Amino acid sequence: MRNQKTRELVLCALFTALTAVGAFIKVPVPVVPFTLQFLFTMLAGLLLGGRLGAISVGAYAVLGLLGLPIFTEGGGFWYLLKPSFGYILGFIVGAYVTGKLAAKTSSFWHILGANLVGLAIVYGMGMVYYYIICNFVLGTPIGLWPLVLYCFLLAVPGDLCLCVLAAAVTVRLRAALPGLSRA
Repeated sequence: MRNQKTRELVLCALFTALTAVGAFIKVPVPVVPFTLQFLFTMLAGLLLGGRLGAISVGAYAVLGLLGLPIFTEGGGFWYLLKPSFGYILGFIVGAYVTGKLAAKTSSFWHILGANLVGLAIVYGMGMVYYYIICNFVLGTPIGLWPLVLYCFLLAVPGDLCLCVLAAAVTVRLRAALPGLSRA
């Protein structure tokens, strides 16, 4: 039992660190940069399970809010006012839901479907937060079409590719390491 808790702690810390590193592997696109954070947050849910995946990504968010410069543009409590912070909240929920949906399957297509649901959650939460912060908090209004263009259409093709990659990696790792949690 003790070894299991230690293993869970180490794996959560590993995915927290991978998510932080993923924030700095980025392709600049307008408004919301394309990073590998999404890949590592989905893998956290898929490989650790929904609960531990969400804990791992939640730890990343807390560390960033406490001031560690691990978000794409730094860190600190002020990051709550960044329009893109909604995507980080979406990563937490997306990791949880993806992990729960893919828990009992080893099918590439089911895992890919779970990733696509996670992607919809991340973008849904991210875009709603972006719209609210810009229009009602910061006083820098953004219309619906620019929101969809900059916060979805320009970024989603890369993340769709990451969904496929995460599904393929998960199928391979689960086959190679049958002890990975699927809870």
